[in-house]
Amino acid sequence: MIVQTKAIVLRIIKFQDTSLIVKCYTEHGLKSYLLKGVLGSRKGKLKTAYFQPLNLLEIVANHNDKGTLNSIREVRLSYAYSSISNSIVKQSLLLFLAEVLNFSLQEEEVNKDLFNFLYISFQHLDTQKDIANFHLVFLLKLTKYLGFYPQTKHLDYPYFNLQEGLFETRNSLTSIQDKKIGVFKALLGINFDDMHTLKLDKIQRQQLLAILINYFELHLSGFKKLKSLSILQTVFN
Repeated sequence: MIVQTKAIVLRIIKFQDTSLIVKCYTEHGLKSYLLKGVLGSRKGKLKTAYFQPLNLLEIVANHNDKGTLNSIREVRLSYAYSSISNSIVKQSLLLFLAEVLNFSLQEEEVNKDLFNFLYISFQHLDTQKDIANFHLVFLLKLTKYLGFYPQTKHLDYPYFNLQEGLFETRNSLTSIQDKKIGVFKALLGINFDDMHTLKLDKIQRQQLLAILINYFELHLSGFKKLKSLSILQTVFN
């Protein structure tokens, strides 16, 4: 079946000597494409420059239902980043978030709300200047679409149980408390437009990121250790 769809590049894998396998999140769900000979041809329409992590594309593709790799016939940028190529911080954020999404998005089903959230989020990253808290806001919002957003019924309780995703009156092995729960509560309800109002120092930002990564690890069975995390921490330090 030939379809035209927007697509977000998640991961690129070299296949043999001249081909690539590209994993994308599309308006039709999670899809993987085999780009035959793309590394060995300078004249083809499918340039490798299109397939960078979290690039926002418009593609014409052949989607099959046989469990085999799909193919791309045509590709163009649906949104061209204007500031990210000039920012080491933003580039590092894209690599980090692409790795998070690669481990988080495992179901192939269509989820247009999730697709629209991702698509708009990365445009927002491109256009904003103060993006120190972007990845924190993004990760927490992503949990809404993955099904484990924190229950906020008892915000006054002193502990947050990461395993259960709720606030409690008692401590447990997967609870956060004290100063950590204070910054976690402050993140709840923050949007991209007001993320600059969340005043965090370097230590608090690192602690909050560690909490969110732990939260993902507890709720997603396929979530692995993030190789890009050390790069992100180096850049922010």
